[in-house]
Amino acid sequence: MAAAPAPLRVSDALRKKLAKLGLSTEADLLVHLPLRYEDETRLVPVARAFTGEPVQVEVVVQDSEVQLRPRRQLVVRAADDSGMVTLRFFSFYPSQQSMLAPGARIRAFGEVRGGFFGPEMVHPRFRPVADGEALPAELTPIYPSTAGLANSALQKLVGRALGSADLSDTLPDELRRRLKLPGFARSLTYLHAPPADADPDALQARRHPAWRRIKFDEVLAQQMSLRRAYLARREQGAPVLVARDDLGARLLDRLPFGLTGAQLRAMAEIAGDLAQPYPMQRLLQGDVGAGKTIVAALAACQAISAGWQAAFMAPTEILAEQHYLKLRDWLEPLGVRIAWLSGSLKGKAKQAQLAAAAADAQLVVGTHALIQDGVDFAKLGLAIVDEQHRFGVAQRLALRNKGSNPHQLMMSATPIPRTLAMSYYADLDVTVLDELPPGRTPIKTRLVADNRRQDVVGFVKKHVEEGRQAYWVCPLIEESEALQLQTAQETYEALSADLPALTVGLVHGRLKADEKQAVMAAFAAGDIDVLVATTVIEVGVDVPNASLMVIEHAERFGLSQLHQLRGRVGRGQYESSCVLVYAGPLGEIARQRLKIIFEHTDGFEIARQDLQIRGPGEFVGSRQSGVPLLRYADLELDADLVDMARDVAEEMLTAHPDLAERHLQRWLGSREELLKS
Repeated sequence: MAAAPAPLRVSDALRKKLAKLGLSTEADLLVHLPLRYEDETRLVPVARAFTGEPVQVEVVVQDSEVQLRPRRQLVVRAADDSGMVTLRFFSFYPSQQSMLAPGARIRAFGEVRGGFFGPEMVHPRFRPVADGEALPAELTPIYPSTAGLANSALQKLVGRALGSADLSDTLPDELRRRLKLPGFARSLTYLHAPPADADPDALQARRHPAWRRIKFDEVLAQQMSLRRAYLARREQGAPVLVARDDLGARLLDRLPFGLTGAQLRAMAEIAGDLAQPYPMQRLLQGDVGAGKTIVAALAACQAISAGWQAAFMAPTEILAEQHYLKLRDWLEPLGVRIAWLSGSLKGKAKQAQLAAAAADAQLVVGTHALIQDGVDFAKLGLAIVDEQHRFGVAQRLALRNKGSNPHQLMMSATPIPRTLAMSYYADLDVTVLDELPPGRTPIKTRLVADNRRQDVVGFVKKHVEEGRQAYWVCPLIEESEALQLQTAQETYEALSADLPALTVGLVHGRLKADEKQAVMAAFAAGDIDVLVATTVIEVGVDVPNASLMVIEHAERFGLSQLHQLRGRVGRGQYESSCVLVYAGPLGEIARQRLKIIFEHTDGFEIARQDLQIRGPGEFVGSRQSGVPLLRYADLELDADLVDMARDVAEEMLTAHPDLAERHLQRWLGSREELLKS
């Protein structure tokens, strides 16, 4: 393994500033690329400087003074042969004031605009120069920075790194020619110091071949790191879960529905994984209502049939209990012993469930309570994590550590766009349920401005009078002056007054667990007509008679949340509707989100467009804190590079391990260690 790059030799104060940018070695500086460029390769006479764009002028200071009105400022009057310009500085240091003394020759870069006394530049970047001093031959790079760290300081550090660091290529010549990519050193030098005749549009849009090479290297480092983590896990031992009886077949015989082709395909892939001597790491993803729970139940049956335990963890108590009740109905009649663990369990009830998990329970269902100290499993062979993106890396590891390297099945009802799955989930095997079970009724989506609120109330009343139920979702519990959102409590009170003949219920995250359970049970039983709720009902809630979803202040919700909430209806035989109530005026992003959710019902298409709006950072969340977000590659525009890098990653790791190691050190350094868990 290559030695780790040496830390930069700088002062402690500068080291702290650089650390804020993630810069600690020369390798970090090499790939700290400019945000944009400024053209200091030419001078513009003051008289012709009204271009609407930043320009550079060379002038001699005529006089300077500190003025106190209308606010304290340094005012410098300077001139070239064509005219006079005023330079204004509202924030300045004594050293800057001395550099701008009368007679000083300076080059100032900034935008010239009309002022009361003629042309002026406000806070231009400037530096003293000698008469006749040559102009630079390259564009000036402007780097991402932090408070107290000047761009000029970064330029010097990067220049020093370019002069002393190892810029040798980590791609073999034959591979680079096959991929039609320029050399690394040439690409990097070009981007840090483009020639004066460089195409500014191609640079700014990151379309230049040099950018393409750098983006490919970045994606390749991510792909190799994740692939190496994937291969390393295959060297670990795991329980071989081969069914010894027909438990899964008996479950299928009891179901009132058949599996879709996608579910059968998923089950075959998972069954094959569980029978291997290395741990399964599979992500099962599918749209709302695609039938992930029954696939997970069949996987649990295989583990139980092999003589091992299965654990099923969900992020919220409402969702975990929904799973528990469904799995209990399916499996207890078949003789499966199920334990239930949640944070609300106390005293003897909790002790009994803990004892069952440590002894004869074959399936343990619960929330984060499953990973707490004091929870022991007798023989954990399969860990199932629902809505996996809501759990951090440490939480999933804690569940895995409860057993002897058990297999892991992670599920997500938030569809993941293909390029995102290929880049950030490359260390997992991914199974997609791309087929909805028959019988799911279409959901009509309506957009309604909040000034038509009473029309929505009337629609709810008519809907319930026809024998069905409705959700009314609000984003907050208590009043917030900053957001001025309708709260769940207020909505509950208003609907109770507006609909006196109906039974209105309220559920939110601050209710005690038993109170939430009681409300949800009453709604499922049909004793509550309208359920006012916060997003605690976002996932997992399944009430077939509820066929109307009203979402208050829909403009405040993300696309995945809106899609998940909409998926709570359309689960029965009735035509279903989702009413998105919004408050104007809408911002551009909110307008885009509502347009997308109105026009599309396919979760994968919604996710693809959501990725374009939000970028991968929020999408990935805490799924893998060790996976570096891509700084330069764009998953939508550079999808072909992701494909290329995925194909090349294993070739590099197997055929060129030394080059692969150097490539990973250059791009990830010690951060790659975070991926190995």
